[in-house]
Amino acid sequence: MACQSARVSAPNRKVFDEVAGLATEQRNPRTMDLDRLATRAVLERINDEDQTVAAVVRGEIEHIERAVDLAHAAIQAGGRVLYVGAGTSGRLGVLDAAECPPTFGTPPEWIQGIIAGGYGALIQAVEGAEDREDDGAEQMRRARVEPKDFVLGIAASRRTPFVVAALKEARKLGARTGLLTCTPRSELTLDLDVSICPVVGPEAIMGSTRMKAGTAQKLVLNMISTATMVRFGKLYENMMVDLGANSQKLVERGRRTLMTVTGLDYDHACVRLQEANGHVKTAIVMTLAKTDRANAEARLRSANGFVRGAIEGA
Repeated sequence: MACQSARVSAPNRKVFDEVAGLATEQRNPRTMDLDRLATRAVLERINDEDQTVAAVVRGEIEHIERAVDLAHAAIQAGGRVLYVGAGTSGRLGVLDAAECPPTFGTPPEWIQGIIAGGYGALIQAVEGAEDREDDGAEQMRRARVEPKDFVLGIAASRRTPFVVAALKEARKLGARTGLLTCTPRSELTLDLDVSICPVVGPEAIMGSTRMKAGTAQKLVLNMISTATMVRFGKLYENMMVDLGANSQKLVERGRRTLMTVTGLDYDHACVRLQEANGHVKTAIVMTLAKTDRANAEARLRSANGFVRGAIEGA
């Protein structure tokens, strides 16, 4: 059998000891026999572990709320939310950022993802990228981080050199900073405005943080971006009303949203959206407030983009 070659770094006992003590690097006593199980049993054991994640995330809601406050304040001040991570953590940050414009109709500048090794690392691991401290700091300078920004590091192990250096540099540049990590808060030594620490425990496969840790990070990022967009009036009830109509599916979703909210049939919804220049929010206000496009747009401006307030004339 061919053996895949790997670069062997020089011995570093300090890093060895640090990594060995991380919560994310411990062995899981519930999966010690994973290599002997039938496929169904492997799947059930992984699923058993996954079911613990949501409860752990719920325990961090107080800190997630603080992150939403910081994200909202940054964008409201004309700044940005920057997710910074390496490997799985970096990919999850880029993913969440990339999904905001089509989902909420936001400018891509509002929430951005920065991954160690550049965007090529999204599809293929870049060797050693997470260890490059200089690159982490350089990415913050290249992004022109400033005091009105909020930089959220994402690192399951809390020690990723690229992320730690980026946060230190962002802090030096005056930005608010936070860290999403799956290690205990008591182990953090960085100067941060918020720390979110869903400690999910040992992975089904020792050290494979793409599993429970990755799931926890995805849940938290969903919560941060969604709650932030709620505060910017990007939803009406529980529907996306600022979505970007850049695919046929999203165009039809906009029509369906208008029909659901107003009771219009399909043909009339199509006409109303044309009258509203394709803007779902405006079409809803035109229909429910029984007004024209100009007045609906004025109402939305007065209500800071909130459909409910625009309908009620607040």
